[in-house]
Amino acid sequence: MTATCAPLDPAAQYLVRAAVTAPSPYNSQPWRFISRDGELQLHADPARRLSAADPDGREMLIGCGAALFNVRLAMRHLGFVPRLRIIPDPALPWLLATVRWGPYAPPTAAEEAMFAALPQRRTHRGPFPPAPLPLTLIDQLREHARREGAELSTTLTYPEDLRRLAGLIRAAESLRRVHPVLTTELAKWAPPRGSRRRDGIPAGTYPRSPDTTAFAGRDYAGHARTGFEQERAWHTAHPTLGLVVLLTTGHDLREDWLRAGQSLQRVLLHAAAHHVAAAVHTQPLELPELRERVGRMVVGGQYPQMILRLGHDNNAHAAHTTPRRPVADVMGPCE
Repeated sequence: MTATCAPLDPAAQYLVRAAVTAPSPYNSQPWRFISRDGELQLHADPARRLSAADPDGREMLIGCGAALFNVRLAMRHLGFVPRLRIIPDPALPWLLATVRWGPYAPPTAAEEAMFAALPQRRTHRGPFPPAPLPLTLIDQLREHARREGAELSTTLTYPEDLRRLAGLIRAAESLRRVHPVLTTELAKWAPPRGSRRRDGIPAGTYPRSPDTTAFAGRDYAGHARTGFEQERAWHTAHPTLGLVVLLTTGHDLREDWLRAGQSLQRVLLHAAAHHVAAAVHTQPLELPELRERVGRMVVGGQYPQMILRLGHDNNAHAAHTTPRRPVADVMGPCE
């Protein structure tokens, strides 16, 4: 009996439309979906992997995991329990997971709030207001991370710990800004103003200077200074960091990276539903030696997967949106 292929299936399109709103490194959108026999397959798209910044595909799989969570959430919004199967098969390295329609069950209020936040979630770049986040919300974010098999560490609250982490981020970013291969790759994913591309980080979605907080940002514009004047800027920039958190996993296999992506997106959407945004600083996690040093700052021997700053974002609706490829571009034919 031959398997049927329905890449234009309306139900699958609905799920993929939610999936593509997920965050990914450089907004590379490294995923591909195949609809077959009532099942939606998630594949990584190796052509969109950042070969210089992400040679082992860790961040690519985290992005795919975030898209996978969106698929599951869209199913829950429609009132069905997703049947998820992770596929760690070396013979099929780019087939990551399959999702099938399970039994009917009404979505919870929390799931509906996260689904409503899908178009609101934005990656924040720059300082946050100094107002602290509610402790109850922080506890909720930790619990959401745990439900996906990851941990959200909020232990880096002392100024000296934050200063050390800022130094590691600064060291990684300093290297990136003078490394010809890395800067070329970054420029590839930073289209100029007026570009009609549906991927990448377009001008207007990031501040002219990436160094507006004590944590260095990526130099998408390509004209930042190489010096950071950390000692002079620390006391004024420190209060604008927001809450610094590390997303970690107990192991560091491909399945853990996919798990980290689902956890990340769950945390980001719950935060966005409460008008809280996240800034991402993963530069030191892209360099093995610096990633190991970040890992030493985590209690319990966990592996760091993401470095985030969380803070109030009262202007989320006015923020520039990053483009997304249309559904037809990310739904591949049956193989």
